[in-house]
Order: sequence, then C-alpha cells, then structure tokens
Amino acid sequence: VQLVESGGGLVQAGDSLRLSCAASGRTFSNNVMGWFRQAPGREREFVAAISGSGGSTLYADSVKGRFTISRDNAKNTVYLQMNGLKPEDRAVYYCAAGSIVTTTQWAYNYWGQGTQVTVSS
Repeated sequence: VQLVESGGGLVQAGDSLRLSCAASGRTFSNNVMGWFRQAPGREREFVAAISGSGGSTLYADSVKGRFTISRDNAKNTVYLQMNGLKPEDRAVYYCAAGSIVTTTQWAYNYWGQGTQVTVSS
C-alpha cells in the first residue's frame, strides 16, 4: 500500500483545510485508515481513524468537534476535514493504513510522507 497526502498549507486561525490521502492497491476498503500529526519538537500523535466501511470513527480529544475523517472507497481516498484551525494544530500530518481502529500508531503498517499544515494566529 502506498499513501500520498495532499492539501496542506498555510492558513489563519479559524480557517478550514481538507487533507486528502490517496492510496494505491485494490484492497483499500479492507484497511482502517488513520491520520496522525507531528509538531516541531514533539512526538507524533493520533488525530483520527476510520474503519474500512466508514461506519466507525475515532478522534483525539483535541480535535473532536472540529475535525472530521471520511473516506471514499471508490476513489481509494481518505479525507480529514479540519475546521476552526488553531495555531496548536500546526504539524506535519500523516495518513496511515492498518487493520484495527486504534490510537496506537504501531498498529498502522503503512505511512505516507506527510503534508505540512501551518496555522498563523
């Protein structure tokens, strides 16, 4: 599985961004997909995850109510809609593919290269 993120950029606090992650392979709908992020000087942390069917989602408390994860299995793509962005959301955002809906990054076997999100105050 190869994953390619896009959609990052520089925005102001309160703005919105939608990240996309395009996956290769014919078994995309079998994979749990997750989003993680890593801010400068900090460890990578969980953001959101979605089951293969899209029927189950999981969010970090820090983004709950502001971010929405979704997927389009016909397009082999997972999205992260980010609303009400805050300066503390600044990070490199990674998508990942795994087999269970979990916050644990070690459960995800495949990772993208990341896309930078910068939020100015």
